Amino acid sequence: MKRIYPYVVLGVLLVVYVLNYLDRQLVSILAEPIKKELGLTDTQLGLVTGLMFALFYTLFGIPVAWLADRTRRTTIVAIGCGVWSLFTAACGFAGNFVHLALARIGVGVGEAGGVPPSYAILSDYFPAQRRGLAMSLYSLGIPLGTLTGGLYGTFVAAHYGWRAAFIGLAVPGVLIALALPFLVREPTRGGLDADAAEPQPPLLTSLALFVKSPRLVLVTLGCAFSAVVGYSLQTWSPAFLMRVQGATLQEVGAYYSPLIAVSVGCGIFGSGWLVDRLSKSSLKWYPLVPAAAFVIALPLFYAAVSAKDWRTSVLLLIIPQGLTFTYLAPAIAIVQNLVPASRRATTSAMLLFVLNLMAVGCGPLYVGFVSDLAKPQYGVESLRIALYALLPFFVIGIGANWLASRKLDGTAVTR
Repeated sequence: MKRIYPYVVLGVLLVVYVLNYLDRQLVSILAEPIKKELGLTDTQLGLVTGLMFALFYTLFGIPVAWLADRTRRTTIVAIGCGVWSLFTAACGFAGNFVHLALARIGVGVGEAGGVPPSYAILSDYFPAQRRGLAMSLYSLGIPLGTLTGGLYGTFVAAHYGWRAAFIGLAVPGVLIALALPFLVREPTRGGLDADAAEPQPPLLTSLALFVKSPRLVLVTLGCAFSAVVGYSLQTWSPAFLMRVQGATLQEVGAYYSPLIAVSVGCGIFGSGWLVDRLSKSSLKWYPLVPAAAFVIALPLFYAAVSAKDWRTSVLLLIIPQGLTFTYLAPAIAIVQNLVPASRRATTSAMLLFVLNLMAVGCGPLYVGFVSDLAKPQYGVESLRIALYALLPFFVIGIGANWLASRKLDGTAVTR
């Protein structure tokens, strides 16, 4: 049972993460009907899918994670799940842009208590040499949330309207929030590490230690610049396929969501599995794997956006969209291995602070802003132009990850 239970914990936390990400994907999948009914611009759509959520998610993430390094992490995850589920339901009652923005802010505050404490819990159930695999399995919540969000969102919206999709999603979230403390035991903090007895520093000290570490800073920047592409592409691809390429909402749900979910899942799981093996020879492989993936993804992304019909775009997006998420599991695993157990949740929150502010917050907003800017000249084609504007971030992500690899030349997954 001792060998099985860590995977039971992983399974429960994965379900929570699926619900977490399903909510984000739901906004992207239903962007077009939401925009039409509420009369939103692409910039406003970028705000509610990105910045309004990410700003409060990141601001609350660090103090909540610092609290998680000192209290029961399972309780914090459960409370966070309950809060974001209730605000997800509130999205379904939005009557205008302000209402929707306030609901997204509430979702962001709730989700601040989800991922960083979960990383820390899993790090106390899985030893250092298996954390890459554990984090990649946990991160499958992203593709599973993408798949579920696409199938669930398009079905419910087609039969009952987009508002019902948000309201209905709150029910399983509240139920799992109530059950989680009974399903997941709080593990011994640092029980699998030699530094378990290291004291927990004050919040400002943790922040200073993070900023003063070149390795942590460069890993975080490589992760964040890569994520700008991954999150922006995932946020705007459904709208691009419907508005520019002529797909229907049902076609996006039936074809795009399942194929991309499998692709992203392979990218996340494959990168975590790969770095666990390559890191035995050198830590530099943690950022080099996503750097190499982005080199392959760049031309395929360009071809997908340039395609003349939605079917060709979907087929060409399968590989690059999966490759643009290869940064996640390696970055999480190396951060968990670089810091002591007393700072894991806080350091993960700092990583996510930068990642989400840049990628989730500014990425979709940037694409929406460029689309609105190009609309007078290009019409509906403006969204294609906006996606082309992501090409420089591929190059920046490759460079940032390569620089990070220069600071991680070691022979083991220990600090």
